[in-house]
Amino acid sequence: MGSRHSVRATRALRKLSEVDPAFAALSLWCRHRDAAGADPAWTDGRTIFYGELFESFSLDEQIGLCAHQILHVAFRHVPRARSMFLRFGDAYDDEIYNLATDAIVNEALFLSGYILPRPCVTLSGLLRSALHEDLPPERAIASVDADALYVRLMLATPRGGRPGDEAAGRRGAGQGKGMRGEDTPAEAARVYARKQGFRPDMETAGADPDSNGPEEEGEWRQRLARALAQGRIAGAGIGALGHRIADIPEPRTPWEVVLRGLLARAVQQHPRRSHARPTRRWIALDDLARAQGRPEPAYEPGILHRTDVPKIAVGLDSSSSIDGPRLALFAAQVAGIGRRTGAEVHVLVFDTQVRRHEIMHGGDWESRILDIAFSREGGTAFGDVLEQAANLRPSAIVILTDLEAPVGPAPGRMPVIWAVPEPPSAAPPFGRVLSLER
Repeated sequence: MGSRHSVRATRALRKLSEVDPAFAALSLWCRHRDAAGADPAWTDGRTIFYGELFESFSLDEQIGLCAHQILHVAFRHVPRARSMFLRFGDAYDDEIYNLATDAIVNEALFLSGYILPRPCVTLSGLLRSALHEDLPPERAIASVDADALYVRLMLATPRGGRPGDEAAGRRGAGQGKGMRGEDTPAEAARVYARKQGFRPDMETAGADPDSNGPEEEGEWRQRLARALAQGRIAGAGIGALGHRIADIPEPRTPWEVVLRGLLARAVQQHPRRSHARPTRRWIALDDLARAQGRPEPAYEPGILHRTDVPKIAVGLDSSSSIDGPRLALFAAQVAGIGRRTGAEVHVLVFDTQVRRHEIMHGGDWESRILDIAFSREGGTAFGDVLEQAANLRPSAIVILTDLEAPVGPAPGRMPVIWAVPEPPSAAPPFGRVLSLER
């Protein structure tokens, strides 16, 4: 690969800067290099490479290809892909994440008046083909970001499927008993991608983990905000659309990190004062005062360390829409807290009443929890499960549910976490809502 500025893309980049103030600014923060390769253009997150095939396209298509890669860099798609890999490990699928980012970028460019080589993937087309959602492009681009879309494609339950039917996000996942692989959103997305001639155009395998550091992320957010503001003032190009793009990178904390933090704080053993036993310092001072005939010192209560085992009560709504992979990830997070803190984990399976109560021990309950039979029928009521959970006197109550029922009265001052597949239309009157959407 050459080290000089791209010769192949010079004309297209110059024209792009003339017609779009936002891209004129963003392009300056990207490195542009000519390279040998079968694809017209691709990026490693910092440098954009232009292959020999790039020259075979018209000038308008070249401009669109340049804009496409610049948005990959500006939206931080490569370091975000690296973060998703660190989050999901071997279950991460790079092709699906690249597809999600390409669909969003292409849709944004079409709405901004750019021309791209056809056929190509779009966000509205991907949502329609893989998730059966028919959204107009303007609404799709304003409501969907790449990370949440990737999670939905990999973890969504197929129509008519049951939790646990699909494997956790691997290529070919979702081929549960009696279910074809193409019935899963991920495989439907792959079928759509092949029809549109999709080829991944991000090099993520060698992505530098430090390239997603807070300092560089902050710099790119400022660059992107300034560039889009310039375009919005000019009323042309991507800047006129920019403020409506949901994929503009923002600091987000994955739900499992939030859950770990909430539960770790809840079960933390806090020593408390006890007036039944004084401190050793007070005993020594009192003995000295008695020996010297001085007044008794002010009483100092001692520290009483808790000896009871902290508990976590987990309510599983058997009629909820939590899919198998997300349930497994949720179980792993709660089990990890139990192992690290020594907390006792009580699992209460319920619909209108608690149907099953198990105390999870050892390191295998993440898999055991998936063996619980989900009826997928009947209603939901939270009164009985909250009452039985509160009777355990746990450090925290976590309810895995879709919140499609009245929540009833609060269980005293007990901390309650509502873990839901997606944000509810109305927040419950008590407790913390934790969306598992992303």
